[in-house]
Amino acid sequence: MIIIISLMKVGKVNMKKKIFIGLMAAMAISLLVACQPKNNQSKKEAKPTKTDQVTKIKLGVMPSTDNIPFLLAQKEGFDQKNGVDLSLKVFKNPLDRDAALQAGEVDGVITDLVGVAIYQQGGLDVKVIGVPYDQFDLVVKDPAIQKLSDLKGKQVTFSKKTATAYAVDQMLQHDNLQMSDITVTEIPQVPTRLEMLKNDKVDGAILPEPFTTIAKAQGMHVLQSTKDIGVETFAIGFPKNVLEQKKQGITGLITAYNEGADYVKNHDKAEYLDLFVKNVGFPSELQDKIEIPDYGHLASVKEKDVTDAFQWSKKAGLLKKDITAEDVIYDYSK
Repeated sequence: MIIIISLMKVGKVNMKKKIFIGLMAAMAISLLVACQPKNNQSKKEAKPTKTDQVTKIKLGVMPSTDNIPFLLAQKEGFDQKNGVDLSLKVFKNPLDRDAALQAGEVDGVITDLVGVAIYQQGGLDVKVIGVPYDQFDLVVKDPAIQKLSDLKGKQVTFSKKTATAYAVDQMLQHDNLQMSDITVTEIPQVPTRLEMLKNDKVDGAILPEPFTTIAKAQGMHVLQSTKDIGVETFAIGFPKNVLEQKKQGITGLITAYNEGADYVKNHDKAEYLDLFVKNVGFPSELQDKIEIPDYGHLASVKEKDVTDAFQWSKKAGLLKKDITAEDVIYDYSK
């Protein structure tokens, strides 16, 4: 009898232990479950990141120093950070670039304001979102030529009915001269212009980088530039329908450009100088002669620059429509 009672007591004790252990296990499981994220709820409540909203933008460009902030935006991830998957398609010929824009093979282009006038005349409603850092230089070889009036009656080469002709016209007007004061030799190909200048076949040539640096390394000098006279000829343009479809991406693109420009300002040029050689075409042996532009943030388009370029385009027979600066400058407030 005593043994039976003792066994019953032991059973009760074991039962209590089992119940206690069971309760503790249940509490532990409840705590673990409570700590786990509720997948469905977290997906609904999570705010989308910029990466979730990435907009693909393909930009058509020529080999030029104005690409550097965009190239750095790609290299350093500033594009992705600002919700943009940026790709640059490089063209050697502006006609090929413009054809790609017309065909929708690129979303936008780095172009010039005369080019925008031509797009508009052709029925492509391109809007300008900003002005990249770039310039045209009037380069001469003869050390005796020190001012624009010294070119009177001399041969200057550029491409007619393009932004290079507009640049020359503006330089001449700035010094109270006219196109008739010089002899125009039309050469569309930039390398050929430099070669003609080098071999004394012409007295002056309109050049962009890297050809200006190459010319200077060969003893030539810049007589005047569009920057010197405060004329902006370059622009970044997108068709209206692309701007409407990718408005947020375009805003991110501008921020990425600005961060690329800041990177140039805040870092040693040794960290990005290779981009000027690989992507712009500067000879590697001239690396130490490359002058790094003071890019700054993407500048707004001035109505006067557009108006002047369009008026010149009309005189040149490139623009016949009544298009104003207001028609092509993109309004971010809308």
